[in-house]
Amino acid sequence: MRILAVVFALICGLFSANRAAEAAVSISIDLSSQTMNVRSGSGENFVWHVSSARSGFVTPRGSFKPYSLQRMHYSKKYHNSPMPHSIFFRGGYAIHGTYSVAQLGRPASHGCIRLAPQNAAKLFAMVQAEGANIYISGAAPVGKTMIAKAGKKKSKAMYAKAHGKHKTTFAAHKTHANPMAFAPVKRAAPAPVKVWQTHPGDF
Repeated sequence: MRILAVVFALICGLFSANRAAEAAVSISIDLSSQTMNVRSGSGENFVWHVSSARSGFVTPRGSFKPYSLQRMHYSKKYHNSPMPHSIFFRGGYAIHGTYSVAQLGRPASHGCIRLAPQNAAKLFAMVQAEGANIYISGAAPVGKTMIAKAGKKKSKAMYAKAHGKHKTTFAAHKTHANPMAFAPVKRAAPAPVKVWQTHPGDF
């Protein structure tokens, strides 16, 4: 009888463990499409845009489980940048909210998975209540990064061209009766601003 009781208890334990695993929130992140699919044990389903690691940085791929949840975390590595509703899944990597919502849908982070603040808050509450399994697959699209670099290169070329014209015009007016009339006006230096204040989601 005692053996039967032990066997029965083991079977019940395995059944409970399976049910708990099924109840956990399933978070699937596709780096190729920069999207997150969320499926909760209560039957809710969501598809959200994310930002993963930009060129030069890496977002880890594989299967993970959250090991720490922090309602508000500040990145010591990246200028004390705010990381609201952080779900840490590997070392310093986390899923968290970002204020750079315009960048969502394309690679932009230092490796973390960024979400819109309201989505990060919702996910945080779900994971806190049910636990989670996190799956990260795919590869970040290269095209968008190349387009961004091309745009930056074009902007630099346009600036250089305009700056060159300015120097030529200034030189041409050096023979003017009052050359100081064309001297560049000195502007006061801007007040120092921390990097994270200008780019609060840059992590």
